[in-house]
Amino acid sequence: MKELKYLNHYPEQTKQQVHQLIQKDGLKKYLLKKYPKPHAKKNDKSLFNFAMDIKNEYIKKTAPLSKVIYDGKINVIHNALGTHHFISRVQGGKLKAKNEIKIASMFKSVPEDFLEMIVVHELAHFKEKEHNKAFYKLCTYMQDSYHQVEFDLRLYLTYIDMQGKFEEWT
Repeated sequence: MKELKYLNHYPEQTKQQVHQLIQKDGLKKYLLKKYPKPHAKKNDKSLFNFAMDIKNEYIKKTAPLSKVIYDGKINVIHNALGTHHFISRVQGGKLKAKNEIKIASMFKSVPEDFLEMIVVHELAHFKEKEHNKAFYKLCTYMQDSYHQVEFDLRLYLTYIDMQGKFEEWT
C-alpha cells in the first residue's frame, strides 16, 4: 500500500478505506461531490476580513489581528498549511504586540470549508498555544465540522501529492 503521509496518525482501517478509494479513482469524485466550488477570497484584504469575521464572532477577547495574508513561501510538504505569529516590538517605552496569520498561497483556490478550517486552526492558537484537548474543543466551537473538514483537506493534499495538481478548483 502506498504511504499516505497526510493520514499517518489515522487508524489502519481508515487508511485502508482511503487506499481503496484511490484504487477506484474515487478520491477526486468524492472531493468534488462534497466541495463543488472554490471560495471567493482570492486576495489578502478579503482573507483578512474573513478571518476577522470569524475572530469577532468566536474569540473577541483575544488580541487583535494585525495581518492575515497568503504567503507563497509556506511549504505544505513541511506540515504547514498556515502559520501564526506573536510579534512583540519595543516602541518608545512600550511593548507592542502583533498577531499575524499567514496561509499558504495554494489555498487561494480551495473550497471555503478548507480555508475556514485553516483560519480557525490558526486563530485557535492565539488562545491555546498547544494542540491539546482545549485547542481542538475551541476549533470545533468555531467550526463544528472541523475534524471532518481537516480529514477531507488531508485527502485533498493526498490527491495533490499523487497527481501534482487539482484542476477543478483552480
